[in-house]
Amino acid sequence: MRSFVCGVALAIAGLSSPASAQPVSAAPQARPNVAAAKPTASSGSRGAACHNGQSFDQFLAGLKQQAVAAGVSQRAVAAASPWLVYDPKIVNRDRGQRVFGQLFTEFSRRMAADYRMQNGQLKIKQHAAAFARAEKEFGVPPAVIAAFWALESDFGAQMGNLPTLPSLVSLAYDCRRSKMFQGETIAALKIIDRGDLSPEEMIGSWAGELGQTQFLPTHYFNYAVDYDGDGHRNLLRSPDDVIGSTANYIANGLKWRRGEPWLQEVKVSADVPWDQADLTIQLPRSKWAQFGVTYPDGRPLPNDSMPASLLLPMGRFGPAFLAYANFAAYTEWNNSLIYSTTAGYLATRIAGAAPMRRPSAQIAQLPFNELKEMQQPLTRAGFNVGKIDGIMGQQSRSAVKTMQLKYGLPADSWPTAELLTQLRAGAR
Repeated sequence: MRSFVCGVALAIAGLSSPASAQPVSAAPQARPNVAAAKPTASSGSRGAACHNGQSFDQFLAGLKQQAVAAGVSQRAVAAASPWLVYDPKIVNRDRGQRVFGQLFTEFSRRMAADYRMQNGQLKIKQHAAAFARAEKEFGVPPAVIAAFWALESDFGAQMGNLPTLPSLVSLAYDCRRSKMFQGETIAALKIIDRGDLSPEEMIGSWAGELGQTQFLPTHYFNYAVDYDGDGHRNLLRSPDDVIGSTANYIANGLKWRRGEPWLQEVKVSADVPWDQADLTIQLPRSKWAQFGVTYPDGRPLPNDSMPASLLLPMGRFGPAFLAYANFAAYTEWNNSLIYSTTAGYLATRIAGAAPMRRPSAQIAQLPFNELKEMQQPLTRAGFNVGKIDGIMGQQSRSAVKTMQLKYGLPADSWPTAELLTQLRAGAR
């Protein structure tokens, strides 16, 4: 649904301690105090550079015309206009953001804590009819919905407190992701035009996400459903709408496969060919069983042909999972491996799985500056690792695995001091 930096910001900043997770009040939000800020010379030139030199006002006039051409009524555009103002703080926040690397065991211990598992199970009981309906109509298990609901907002307790429209239109004018946020701004206007939310009610995260499962406006407009029957799709205040809409998005937007698993903890042996542990490689469960992969308690895996990938978020000495086809829904929802694995694991816990086995010994993680250093020779060697930022995403991990194979190291994609030493020697 979103990139790591957009989607997990609330989780990192606002959800690290237990919340009451009570539904937010149904009272309308007071009109936000939005000053009509003008772009500064530097921020304005950044935006003008990709809009043929247009000022923000000129750009906004054109964006409004695009919205009308896309079917938005003049009434909705007029209602939203007081909020369609430039906010340089949003642009600076988008450009200055940096996500700090964390060990998966640390992140999951905090974000998939027992109280979130328990609150998820409680929510499934409290809203049993809506969850049952969603599973019947869309094939998405209640635990999967509840896990995203927990991680994204602690069941509505932490949805953000910034007016949405200024964020969207400011990011639309900025050049970094202009096209994306032009579309998101128009989608927000369509939500207003449809009568789901008023401009005043559009309060959310700084990056324009809305509701208790933090939908971008395009996903809100395309996948929100009216599950409580009041004629509106309100993902800020209606738990039933949240449940049905999240299931709809997972099923139809993320292509969930009804009746199939998503993630399962396993135990690996030293005989596993580590280079096969990759989300891009799928093998039958019978093959993983031949490699010595078992359930955590030592029971054998089913001797069947169901395809699965071996996921080692912290290398061969850390936790291990079989990731099935449905795990792609998690990486599509949020492309951070640490978030998607935590979300899938929390869903298994809510569904009744035992707690994850913790590593028997501490697993070393290279400091941030050394991870950045490692990305540089990988880039010089021709690998596309994205931005050199010290964050070991899937591209960086794939490059690490290739270099581990080159140097005869266990190819488990985990960046180690031993590999960095080899890369430094190679650079010399």
